[in-house]
Amino acid sequence: MGDVGGTQTENPMALPIRDQLKYWGFAAIVFMVMLWFIGDVLLPFLLGGAIAYFLDPVADRLERLGLSRALATAIITIVGILIFVLLALLVVPNLISQAVNLFETAPTLARNFTRFLTERFPSLLEEDSTLRNSITALGVTVQERGGALLETALASFASILNVILLFVIVPVVAVYLLLDWDRMVAAIDDMLPRDHAPVIRRLASEIDRTLASFVRGMGTVCLILGTYYAIALMVVGLQFGLVVGFFAGLITFIPYLGALLGGALAIGLALFQFWGDWVSIGLVAGIFVLGQVIEGNVLTPKMVGGSVGLHPVWLILALSVFGTLFGFVGLLVAVPVAAAIGVIARFAADSYRRSLLYQGTRAHPTVDEDIY
Repeated sequence: MGDVGGTQTENPMALPIRDQLKYWGFAAIVFMVMLWFIGDVLLPFLLGGAIAYFLDPVADRLERLGLSRALATAIITIVGILIFVLLALLVVPNLISQAVNLFETAPTLARNFTRFLTERFPSLLEEDSTLRNSITALGVTVQERGGALLETALASFASILNVILLFVIVPVVAVYLLLDWDRMVAAIDDMLPRDHAPVIRRLASEIDRTLASFVRGMGTVCLILGTYYAIALMVVGLQFGLVVGFFAGLITFIPYLGALLGGALAIGLALFQFWGDWVSIGLVAGIFVLGQVIEGNVLTPKMVGGSVGLHPVWLILALSVFGTLFGFVGLLVAVPVAAAIGVIARFAADSYRRSLLYQGTRAHPTVDEDIY
């Protein structure tokens, strides 16, 4: 940036901006190529890194309580193993069973829905009408495609994350990264180019705050809401309550979408199951209303904060693009990359507003206009 007199002071030994852009652009291309060709190999390491990043604040807090890093990591590992065993024995089999049954009963639900409309709104559905045939076809399609999709997803997931990767490599990587996290950050900081280290540190700090707010905060919110929805729906006796609650909690990171889709699915199932029992239907609806009140007034303000810099539309675009290009690995890196691009874009916009290109000579009347 030029000073008021229009001259520019530069370090004579500094690398020219054009060459710097070439190096950083080459690094970005190498990163994309690695994701494209060896994404499946990187997957367990990315998963382990994500777990370590998520748990690093817990380890830091245990260290502040007087524990060593090794002991803090050991405690977190033991608790994680216990939670995983409980989920594997109690929750996951039931979740998969309910998901498969939901797909299998789709034609029955479609017929019940058609019968419901025919009995109570006969003018809407006539025999062989387009709407009636569409509902029936939709139910059959969900059964055929939904079950196949679930089986394909489980099969592909098992092929990518085989037993060795899932139960050995990912936990081992997560434990080692969690143990050495602070040393790795210090080593990376020591490798930063000295001319740009202050700016890179500031940008990295903003990216970390954004990710910490979104990934850690929204991950915790999704876990709490998913658990609440699943337990509450099962308590009121709703069929498929576990899978509906899990689904609603999983997509809570997109504002209002989890409650809308999960609530619509739960209330729709409740209408079939509890028709005439308006108290039970009201309880199902109230569960999602209460969940939104808790999420909007307690969970999100406490765990995420007022602004994380990731607009839902930008997040959906990043997930769609990276998921399409790089598959499951792309979904893992989409949020960090979106956060980094957002922080860098805001930094570039702020720099532009402070520049003479934006402010012009009116903001600096002593600048000689002939130099432009």
